[in-house]
Amino acid sequence: MEKQDKWTIANITPQMGKHAVVTGASGGLGFEISLQLVKAGAEVVLAARDQFKGEEAIKRILQEVPGAKLHFEKLDLASLSSVRDFTDRLIEHGKQISILINNAGVSYAERQVTSDGFEADFGINHLGHFALTGRLLPLLKAGARVVVVTSGANRRGKINFDDLQSEKKFTSITAYAQSKLANLMFAIELQRRSEEYGYGLQVIAAHPGYARTELVKNSSEKTALVARLAITVLGWLGQSAAEGAWPELFAATSTKALAGGYYGPGGFGHLSGPVTEAKIPENAQDTQVSHKLWQVSEELTKVKWPIHFI
Repeated sequence: MEKQDKWTIANITPQMGKHAVVTGASGGLGFEISLQLVKAGAEVVLAARDQFKGEEAIKRILQEVPGAKLHFEKLDLASLSSVRDFTDRLIEHGKQISILINNAGVSYAERQVTSDGFEADFGINHLGHFALTGRLLPLLKAGARVVVVTSGANRRGKINFDDLQSEKKFTSITAYAQSKLANLMFAIELQRRSEEYGYGLQVIAAHPGYARTELVKNSSEKTALVARLAITVLGWLGQSAAEGAWPELFAATSTKALAGGYYGPGGFGHLSGPVTEAKIPENAQDTQVSHKLWQVSEELTKVKWPIHFI
């Protein structure tokens, strides 16, 4: 795996004239990604479900980058109607999108369901972004970068079509790993379809390694304790949210980031360190599974991607 010449945010090329949409942008990786994009001159839509946190994020960025071009748009990936409303607003505005970063992610310690009845990890991390990207296709200009954020947990994932919503059995790690594998398979399949059907996209996957962010949600007292212990043990091997955003920013802005590529940290255990080309695990290379996942995702979200696109 080739390290990208110790790429850092100092290598971000000017992004003036580019319009970016970042999900989960009110904090963590999404905030750091948005901050660096506006610093580079891009206009950014901060998309998140919590309006108060989103507006606070806007204030923080403007304090650091006065005059930055950005605004908040409410987006709840746990609701397909919210995804529809969000995309309708952007389409009505009509501004073409140069960069879409599907960053938002959750990991629930106890089984939760979205407003549409999907298991929340799978529904938010994968199905929400699948629907979002498909509905934004009319705005994604030729050559637009679509960055899909996954996780090293995808190596342990399996798309369980017999229990896709974890109704028969739920464990936090299994549900999260399935959703992150789905993210990577979506990126690979979307790039293939972009080339075959003329979408004109550059689809790139990235993972942050172990970044110190608020990820685990709605934990019981016991699982929260386990999570805190894991964070304590792994913390010294990981990195900040700002550093965790580097692979995503590399994928979004670097001329060395290749369509269909996959990037992450290159340090010990791929938990931190300089940006490097990541190895796509074998479980993400099963084309039969990825094709079926795409079909099932269309059926569940009611978002039908065009076979031909002009």
